[in-house]
Amino acid sequence: MSRLFANERVPLAWGLVWGVIQATAPLGFWWLDAATVYALSVVLIASVYIGFAVADGRPAVIAVEITVAGAFVVLAAVGITGSVWLLVVALIAHGFKDLWQHRTHYVANTRWWPPFCLAVDWLAATIIAIAIVAGVSLHQ
Repeated sequence: MSRLFANERVPLAWGLVWGVIQATAPLGFWWLDAATVYALSVVLIASVYIGFAVADGRPAVIAVEITVAGAFVVLAAVGITGSVWLLVVALIAHGFKDLWQHRTHYVANTRWWPPFCLAVDWLAATIIAIAIVAGVSLHQ
Protein backbone atom coordinates (compact mmCIF):
# COMPACT_ATOMS: atom_id res chain seq x y z
CA MET A 1 0.00 0.00 0.00
CA SER A 2 1.36 3.44 -0.86
CA ARG A 3 2.62 5.80 1.84
CA LEU A 4 -0.30 8.11 1.07
CA PHE A 5 -2.78 5.60 2.49
CA ALA A 6 -0.50 3.53 4.76
CA ASN A 7 -2.41 4.46 7.92
CA GLU A 8 -5.82 4.42 6.27
CA ARG A 9 -6.52 0.71 5.78
CA VAL A 10 -9.68 0.70 7.88
CA PRO A 11 -11.28 3.71 6.14
CA LEU A 12 -10.35 2.22 2.76
CA ALA A 13 -11.84 -1.16 3.69
CA TRP A 14 -15.07 0.43 4.90
CA GLY A 15 -15.08 2.57 1.77
CA LEU A 16 -15.03 -0.55 -0.37
CA VAL A 17 -17.96 -1.98 1.60
CA TRP A 18 -19.92 1.25 1.12
CA GLY A 19 -18.89 1.39 -2.55
CA VAL A 20 -20.70 -1.90 -3.11
CA ILE A 21 -23.68 -0.63 -1.12
CA GLN A 22 -23.71 2.55 -3.20
CA ALA A 23 -23.55 0.64 -6.47
CA THR A 24 -26.46 -1.58 -5.41
CA ALA A 25 -28.52 1.26 -3.86
CA PRO A 26 -31.06 1.36 -6.73
CA LEU A 27 -32.29 -2.05 -5.57
CA GLY A 28 -33.57 -0.39 -2.41
CA PHE A 29 -35.32 2.35 -4.38
CA TRP A 30 -36.88 0.17 -7.09
CA TRP A 31 -39.56 2.76 -7.89
CA LEU A 32 -36.91 5.27 -9.06
CA ASP A 33 -34.65 5.15 -12.09
CA ALA A 34 -31.23 3.86 -11.11
CA ALA A 35 -29.81 7.05 -12.66
CA THR A 36 -31.87 9.13 -10.23
CA VAL A 37 -30.65 7.12 -7.24
CA TYR A 38 -27.04 7.46 -8.37
CA ALA A 39 -27.51 11.20 -8.95
CA LEU A 40 -28.93 11.63 -5.45
CA SER A 41 -25.96 9.76 -4.02
CA VAL A 42 -23.51 11.99 -5.92
CA VAL A 43 -25.22 15.04 -4.40
CA LEU A 44 -25.11 13.49 -0.93
CA ILE A 45 -21.43 12.59 -1.24
CA ALA A 46 -20.46 16.04 -2.52
CA SER A 47 -22.47 17.76 0.21
CA VAL A 48 -20.67 16.03 3.08
CA TYR A 49 -17.68 18.33 2.62
CA ILE A 50 -19.96 21.33 3.28
CA GLY A 51 -20.48 19.96 6.79
CA PHE A 52 -16.74 19.49 7.23
CA ALA A 53 -16.17 23.04 5.95
CA VAL A 54 -18.68 24.47 8.43
CA ALA A 55 -16.93 22.56 11.22
CA ASP A 56 -13.61 23.96 9.94
CA GLY A 57 -15.11 27.45 10.32
CA ARG A 58 -13.17 29.37 7.68
CA PRO A 59 -15.57 31.33 5.42
CA ALA A 60 -13.39 30.89 2.33
CA VAL A 61 -13.34 27.11 2.80
CA ILE A 62 -17.12 27.07 3.26
CA ALA A 63 -17.59 29.11 0.06
CA VAL A 64 -15.30 26.83 -1.94
CA GLU A 65 -16.98 23.65 -0.71
CA ILE A 66 -20.47 25.03 -1.45
CA THR A 67 -19.32 25.94 -4.96
CA VAL A 68 -17.77 22.52 -5.55
CA ALA A 69 -20.88 20.75 -4.21
CA GLY A 70 -23.01 22.95 -6.49
CA ALA A 71 -21.00 21.82 -9.50
CA PHE A 72 -21.61 18.19 -8.55
CA VAL A 73 -25.35 18.92 -8.15
CA VAL A 74 -25.46 20.26 -11.72
CA LEU A 75 -23.47 17.31 -13.06
CA ALA A 76 -25.73 14.85 -11.23
CA ALA A 77 -28.89 16.60 -12.45
CA VAL A 78 -27.75 16.42 -16.06
CA GLY A 79 -26.86 12.76 -15.54
CA ILE A 80 -30.47 11.97 -14.59
CA THR A 81 -31.88 12.71 -18.04
CA GLY A 82 -28.68 12.84 -20.08
CA SER A 83 -25.91 10.34 -20.44
CA VAL A 84 -25.53 8.09 -17.41
CA TRP A 85 -21.81 8.21 -18.05
CA LEU A 86 -21.92 11.67 -16.44
CA LEU A 87 -22.70 9.97 -13.13
CA VAL A 88 -19.63 7.76 -13.52
CA VAL A 89 -17.58 10.85 -14.38
CA ALA A 90 -18.97 12.64 -11.31
CA LEU A 91 -17.96 9.80 -9.01
CA ILE A 92 -14.49 9.56 -10.52
CA ALA A 93 -14.06 13.35 -10.31
CA HIS A 94 -15.17 13.35 -6.69
CA GLY A 95 -12.62 10.62 -5.98
CA PHE A 96 -9.92 12.90 -7.36
CA LYS A 97 -11.28 15.68 -5.14
CA ASP A 98 -10.96 13.29 -2.18
CA LEU A 99 -7.39 12.49 -3.17
CA TRP A 100 -6.56 16.21 -3.36
CA GLN A 101 -8.23 16.80 0.02
CA HIS A 102 -6.24 13.96 1.57
CA ARG A 103 -2.96 15.40 0.29
CA THR A 104 -3.65 19.06 1.14
CA HIS A 105 -5.95 18.85 4.18
CA TYR A 106 -7.71 21.92 2.72
CA VAL A 107 -10.67 21.29 5.03
CA ALA A 108 -9.49 20.64 8.58
CA ASN A 109 -10.27 17.47 10.57
CA THR A 110 -11.00 15.14 7.67
CA ARG A 111 -8.07 12.74 8.10
CA TRP A 112 -10.05 9.49 7.71
CA TRP A 113 -12.82 10.73 5.41
CA PRO A 114 -11.01 11.25 2.07
CA PRO A 115 -9.62 7.70 1.78
CA PHE A 116 -13.01 6.28 2.79
CA CYS A 117 -14.87 8.45 0.29
CA LEU A 118 -12.33 7.86 -2.48
CA ALA A 119 -12.82 4.09 -2.13
CA VAL A 120 -16.61 4.52 -2.21
CA ASP A 121 -16.48 6.81 -5.24
CA TRP A 122 -14.10 4.81 -7.38
CA LEU A 123 -15.52 1.37 -6.61
CA ALA A 124 -19.09 2.54 -7.22
CA ALA A 125 -17.99 4.26 -10.46
CA THR A 126 -16.29 1.06 -11.60
CA ILE A 127 -19.32 -1.13 -10.86
CA ILE A 128 -21.70 1.33 -12.52
CA ALA A 129 -19.44 1.58 -15.59
CA ILE A 130 -19.35 -2.21 -15.87
CA ALA A 131 -23.15 -2.29 -15.68
CA ILE A 132 -23.46 0.35 -18.41
CA VAL A 133 -21.03 -1.49 -20.69
CA ALA A 134 -22.92 -4.75 -20.01
CA GLY A 135 -26.09 -3.10 -21.31
CA VAL A 136 -27.92 -2.52 -18.03
CA SER A 137 -30.32 0.39 -18.49
CA LEU A 138 -30.20 2.94 -15.69
CA HIS A 139 -33.41 4.55 -16.95
CA GLN A 140 -36.84 2.90 -16.65
